[in-house]
Amino acid sequence: MTDLSQYASGTLVLLVSTAAISLLGLGIFPGIIRMAAFHPYRLVRNSEYGRLISSGFVHGNFLHLFFNLLTFYFFGGPLEYRIGTPAFVLLYALGLLLGNLGTYYRHRNDPDYVTLGASGAISAVLFASIVYFPTNRIFILPLPVPIPAPLFAVLYLAYSYYQSRQSGGPINHEAHIAGALTGLGFVALTDPAAYERLLAVF
Repeated sequence: MTDLSQYASGTLVLLVSTAAISLLGLGIFPGIIRMAAFHPYRLVRNSEYGRLISSGFVHGNFLHLFFNLLTFYFFGGPLEYRIGTPAFVLLYALGLLLGNLGTYYRHRNDPDYVTLGASGAISAVLFASIVYFPTNRIFILPLPVPIPAPLFAVLYLAYSYYQSRQSGGPINHEAHIAGALTGLGFVALTDPAAYERLLAVF
């Protein structure tokens, strides 16, 4: 039997580190969140490029953290097993970076806008996973029936789009859309045959 742990090491490290840093910031040391959050207005002006990455390890509240990590838990391990750890970590990093760069472009002249969370990276993993495993289903309490992965992804994006239209709040819902495109594009570039297999399923 294949030992999946050797393939899911990236998922485990990212899951545990994000949970630990976010929980410390939310519950004990709020300064962590202030130091890690992403300010698009200050990115170039203050050379705060490290926040493009650090912002992905802190979250706005416990619910934000829970739903991001729940999604990552369900979809991260199987995808890492399928594409390998190096490609998986690269995908995660690209989702995080491109999600934040899109946010930078939109809010680069707004000195009051601040954002945080792993939204772009999680969305990239989710949508890349769905290309490989379109028939997967997940349980989301309190719903009594499993949800097909493609339906979950559509609902995930619809919620993100709705929230991105609302004013205020540091959670980067816009990055979900950028992350989704990153995940789909990553698979198209690295394994275009995956889309042929996807179409064959339907």
